Amino acid sequence: MADIPETTGKQPRSVRVVLLALMIAMMLAMLDNMIIGTAMPTIVGELGGLEHLSWVVTAYTLATAASTPLWGKLGDLYGRKGVFMTSIVIFLIGSALSGMAQDMGQLIGFRAVQGLGAGGLMVGVMAIIGDLIPPRERGKYQGMMAGVMALAMIGGPLVGGTITDHWGWRWSFYINLPLGAVALVAISAVLHLPKKRREARIDYPGAALLTVGITAIVLVTTWGGTEYAWTSARIMELIGIGVASLVGFVFWQTRAAEPVVPLHIFRSRNFTLMSLIGFITGFVMFGATLFLPLYQQAVQGASATNSGLLLLPMLGAMLVTSMVAGRVTTNTGRYKVFPIAGGALMTVGLFLLSLMDTETSRFTSGVYMAVVGLGMGCLMQITMLVAQNSVEMKDMGVASSSTTLFRTLGSSFGVAIMGALFNHRVQDVMAERAGALGSRVTEQSAQLDAASLAKLPEATREAYQHAVSSGSHGAFLLGAAVAVLTLVAAVFVKEVPLKGAGPKAAQDPADGGGDGPAPAKAPVTGAV
Repeated sequence: MADIPETTGKQPRSVRVVLLALMIAMMLAMLDNMIIGTAMPTIVGELGGLEHLSWVVTAYTLATAASTPLWGKLGDLYGRKGVFMTSIVIFLIGSALSGMAQDMGQLIGFRAVQGLGAGGLMVGVMAIIGDLIPPRERGKYQGMMAGVMALAMIGGPLVGGTITDHWGWRWSFYINLPLGAVALVAISAVLHLPKKRREARIDYPGAALLTVGITAIVLVTTWGGTEYAWTSARIMELIGIGVASLVGFVFWQTRAAEPVVPLHIFRSRNFTLMSLIGFITGFVMFGATLFLPLYQQAVQGASATNSGLLLLPMLGAMLVTSMVAGRVTTNTGRYKVFPIAGGALMTVGLFLLSLMDTETSRFTSGVYMAVVGLGMGCLMQITMLVAQNSVEMKDMGVASSSTTLFRTLGSSFGVAIMGALFNHRVQDVMAERAGALGSRVTEQSAQLDAASLAKLPEATREAYQHAVSSGSHGAFLLGAAVAVLTLVAAVFVKEVPLKGAGPKAAQDPADGGGDGPAPAKAPVTGAV
């Protein structure tokens, strides 16, 4: 049985093939919603059901968020390879069924199946990398993961538009099948992890409570301020159900023999801080990626077709910084500087974005975006790396899934809260500047597409540009205030040495102190 060599040289060819397959699976999870978003107008035109449009995304998001912790725990109990391949198969089945949907109800149901599989894709990728690569060496692969993320965000809308225009919307789902098949074959043939089967019963009550709690939270952040008023009875009911379920979940985890999320992992200061930083990063990143294209389209007159390219300064800076952070971490074993620098840069960048108005040039806004991207690049993968280094190998799956879940929930809260602030401000400014006409223009939605903007009278259009600028100011200022918490949390991170060899001698396994780092190396041969 061979181990991954603790050197800074190249990894064995088989490991590189597995990593490529993992990146394909990661791209499937990230690319899907961005491709589908572009195809949605065509889908509604053929299937109808406009009133249920939001559920096409919500069903996928709910299933993904609710299943994420369960996939992580199943991998810890029964072996990552089999569980990960199962999640890919479920995702592909959901993709195929979605492509064959004949009405909106079927599409929503099949999207939930797809989301159920997607919940295991990101967790599986992170946990398997955690098994294969020692933490000290893992930093080198941050750039690869950041590159996949940037490619998905930039290429998703472009790929979705091209596929829909030339092949039809159904191929927006079918395109997943050949990519998923390649990942399945490569993982089946090349990935070999130690056999794992722990005699333990699945914590069904804990899983049920967590699923109900997460579902309620996501529905609150999805429906609040759009489908229902924030103070409506339905939202209050969901908040009550969510809080009660999560309190019950925490209580039950202290009693369960094999808890879904072992609470002892939160005794690690670093793990708890990384969960908080991941939540805030998700809050800021997805809020920024929602409002930046909107601002550039409405205020700066950019084309919606190339909306993914508008984020290039931010995503490019994120990619470069992530690669540099990974290399430095691998070479030195030091990482605390990156969460601190990331928190500071993200806060400054968001504050600069809040200064944009109707006169801000694209170059200036691009520079501001790049500052935010530099901050995100310091944080995106370091949070997962430090979180995994803070737990024992047997908890690698739940650590990866918990960190992913916090980032997902952060994105839900970010889009909801920043969106509510943005919409409220846009409607107020439109009412002030354009009177009754302005109120009528934005009474259904504060976000207008290019076609709707072109039909507005010039005075109303100018009022809308000022309104979007004002709304963006409020949203980004809130983001900057929240990002300050990242900087505060980063200051308290304890720099526990990462396991594995760098250019110097390998670290002593006892160097980890009391924060519970994973073992230095993991076997990569044998069968699951």
